[in-house]
Amino acid sequence: MFSSNRIALRKVEKKDIEQYHSWRNNTEVMVSTNPSLDQYSLEDTREFVEEVLINSTSSKSYIIMETEKDTPIGITSLINIDYKNRNAECIIDIGETEYWGQGYATEALHILIHYAFQELHLHRISLRVFAFNEKAIHLYQKLGFQKEGTSRQALYRNGQWHDIIHMGMLAEEYRKKE
Repeated sequence: MFSSNRIALRKVEKKDIEQYHSWRNNTEVMVSTNPSLDQYSLEDTREFVEEVLINSTSSKSYIIMETEKDTPIGITSLINIDYKNRNAECIIDIGETEYWGQGYATEALHILIHYAFQELHLHRISLRVFAFNEKAIHLYQKLGFQKEGTSRQALYRNGQWHDIIHMGMLAEEYRKKE
């Protein structure tokens, strides 16, 4: 378990399936992070959590716990980990909307990035963000991610096409900011 002043990250466990299921099916939560916006059955979520979040050798997933109330508020992961080339993609969802805009995502990503570069000795971390998610873009830039490219009009939301922005951070850039 990794922690800061207000949060702790703990590995995803089977007991998290129902909580994760509620976040995964909440359109308000997923509209700015999930390209498909599908609705999932509890069994679909159970399979996903067990196979991808818990038992995968190419991902490390953590429940974000608000420590004062010992409450799960979201999830963050390193996915598509490539140990040979030492890179991974990071993702985050704050599933409890009352915790949005209070710096919890910043703290969780700071811990995850530190873990990726200092413990896993990765060379590069990347992420994808929808162009309309300006708060997330600002957060990622504040953490040290740089824009690397754009998938033009790759996402269709609310009757309009939107770009997906690709961002990345190198270990040496992280160490300079630390």
